[in-house]
Amino acid sequence: MQRYLDINDVSGVAAYEIGAAFIRVRFKDGSVYLYTNDVTGVDNIQHMKQLAEAGDGLNSFISKRIGKER
Repeated sequence: MQRYLDINDVSGVAAYEIGAAFIRVRFKDGSVYLYTNDVTGVDNIQHMKQLAEAGDGLNSFISKRIGKER
């Protein structure tokens, strides 16, 4: 997994892993969630990937739009 940059130092996200049809997110509490195109939607996954690579907004997007899926 790649360390999440967290440019504002306020995110609950610690790390992420990007695959062709998924993003896996490790939160600072140690929990790991897998978000897939099939469950979360292609557009949401693409947006989450962009936020992860930017190091900003991923935790907020998950909290407001997605929720924690395993």
